[in-house]
Amino acid sequence: MSGISLFSRLAPFIQEYIYRKKWDSLREAQIEACRVLLDTGHHLLIASGTASGKTEAAFFPALTELYECPSGSVGILYIGPLKALINDQFERISELLREGEVPVWHWHGDVSQAEKTKLMQRPSGVLQITPESLEGLLMNRPNAIPALFHDLRYILIDEVHAFMGADRGIQVLSQLIRLERMASCSPRRIGLSATLSDYEVAARWLGAGTAQPVEVVSPQGGRKLKLSVEHFSFPDARDEREAEHLELAKQQYYSFIYDHTHRKKALVFTNSRSDAELTTLELRRIAAKREERDVFHVHHGSISAMLREETEAALRSGPGPAVAAATVTLELGIDLGELERVIQLGAPYSCSSFVQRLGRSGRRGDQASEMMFLCAEEEDEEAQLPARMPWTLLRAIAVIELYVRERWVEPLDLRRKPIGVLYHQTMSTLKSIGEAEPAELARAVLTLPVFRGIEPDEFKQLLRYLLQTDHIQQTEEGTLIIGLGGEKIVNNFRFLAVFKDDEEHAVYNGSEEIGSITTVPPPGYCFTLAGKLWKVEEVDSKHKAVYVKSSRGKVDTLWLGAGGDIHTRVLQKMRQVLLEQTLYPYLAPGAVNRLERARRLARESGLLRSPVIPAGGDSLFILPWVGSKQFRTLERLLKHNLAEAMGLRQIVPMEPYYMIVSGRADAAELLAGIQAELAVVADPEALLAADEAPYLGKYDEFVPPELVRRAFAVDGLDVTGLTEAFASDKNDSKETGNGGES
Repeated sequence: MSGISLFSRLAPFIQEYIYRKKWDSLREAQIEACRVLLDTGHHLLIASGTASGKTEAAFFPALTELYECPSGSVGILYIGPLKALINDQFERISELLREGEVPVWHWHGDVSQAEKTKLMQRPSGVLQITPESLEGLLMNRPNAIPALFHDLRYILIDEVHAFMGADRGIQVLSQLIRLERMASCSPRRIGLSATLSDYEVAARWLGAGTAQPVEVVSPQGGRKLKLSVEHFSFPDARDEREAEHLELAKQQYYSFIYDHTHRKKALVFTNSRSDAELTTLELRRIAAKREERDVFHVHHGSISAMLREETEAALRSGPGPAVAAATVTLELGIDLGELERVIQLGAPYSCSSFVQRLGRSGRRGDQASEMMFLCAEEEDEEAQLPARMPWTLLRAIAVIELYVRERWVEPLDLRRKPIGVLYHQTMSTLKSIGEAEPAELARAVLTLPVFRGIEPDEFKQLLRYLLQTDHIQQTEEGTLIIGLGGEKIVNNFRFLAVFKDDEEHAVYNGSEEIGSITTVPPPGYCFTLAGKLWKVEEVDSKHKAVYVKSSRGKVDTLWLGAGGDIHTRVLQKMRQVLLEQTLYPYLAPGAVNRLERARRLARESGLLRSPVIPAGGDSLFILPWVGSKQFRTLERLLKHNLAEAMGLRQIVPMEPYYMIVSGRADAAELLAGIQAELAVVADPEALLAADEAPYLGKYDEFVPPELVRRAFAVDGLDVTGLTEAFASDKNDSKETGNGGES
């Protein structure tokens, strides 16, 4: 089908939209998507780069069908991972539908009740929603579902990679089947993503529980990249002179960020909310000191909706310059217009995150996607050997090399026993039905495709436990209802989400909400939020509110959080970067120098000769070069299976890079012991202590401990991956015994 013949098949208002945008042709993804959606009954997965027209590719043919044959209910359900993304898409789709007389609605926590009521009274057109709000509809308004969705034609899931492999993705797939059953509809599914490597797994995920095949559209459009990696050393402040040097180094670091952003529209990505806050604060201080405009914003999940929207508007449509320090909240598909620069502080933990962040720039015309990594490192020449490695710099290089040279992104790791989500969907389903026979509830839940790995006996075990804990009750007739303990859980708005969310206090300056914090300082103390300093005036614990006034006080970190998980392939690439002598053209001179020093230290110390090396005295370093899951598996193997046998008195993990182990075993003995133990571990559950049941998800605490334990062994550990890594390390150590020093 040619672009011209296809254009004539689109609804008139879409043709008008294309004229208005002055497009001279349709893109490959749009042509192929129209072929699938207009001429077949198949599901569709659109996997193409950012700014490749994926949203229009999905909506043009779907809206054409709604225009030609209006639906008797909501016709297109759009599920997005973030409220900010939904708001952005709402504006884009509203512009597209201005002339088409197809209504568009959005539904999430920040949308007024009046708007939601209008939709309930006149269900039609396009509904954009988060998984959490959809959960609320299915659970709390089951009687409204048939009227809302009985003529649903399409379900569009944006940023599918953000859902797949996560508890939230299990929730979404469960919701789709429940919705189809409740509304007696059979919508086609469309998935959108810019960062997928395994299309087959993604297609299976998208079509789960349905009979229709899934077609994949993945145009291989190349784009220009402009990458650079800078390195900054922060000296360890052991005395007053070094403290002055550290202060000077930090000033140079923040001045560098300021000089490279303050006259542009730019995004500064950080790996934590605290870093986003601190960076914004420092940039504002520099602007004040230089008597220049404050163009700096901060954007993360704990900032109020109003301030987040102000930030997005300043970047997208404001005259500029505008600079925002942001976390993952601006990583996903929000169109921020013509950004001139993206800076990453540190390095992303995954190639997937790198691709998403890279795609924030170069979205117009033939602009290059530009990204600058700034790797700041606290250097201490007296630290232990592995702590003297520039881990963040190595991670930045590894992530760039894996994606740019090999087009590799992390494969999906689908949970086999998601018992926390099993609890969640069991309670949500029971709340929706109101009352159910045990067999009826089991049938409703266990036939959801995401729970194929759950045995019927395991579900019975869950129900028995929920009866004991009063999360459910059995009536005299033998049916099940929500119990008093369960009511407290399911009636709390936090129940709608399956991801972990720390309980937060809202922060107010007068009547204006600024955002929220998880750690509340006492009155009189200061903290930073929305890139500004505040002093606590009053804490209202009952209503979870903190009242503040503007301040010049100290800075404090008010969120707890850990870094992301890393895949084994990234760690192995980091090892390869150290081992080889490759020169990377995107490294700035400081980064080149730091990498060369690290390579020299690795050669001279024998760091790469073996995964276990002497550390002095009775201590050893273990550098397994494996991902986070395999690293934790090794930690348990050492603590539970080898500590006593090999006389290990201390095991200190520095996840995911290395461990420090002390005891009577030498390096060769410990390596042989690890490899021998891995060869005989038949069941990962053997790596857990007798009474140990670690949580993997938000609702694991409500599940029988023996089920939690089994699920952790299956989904939280990876004996096979660790065994493969140590087998290859054994081979590598023979090869690199001399090669590492060549």
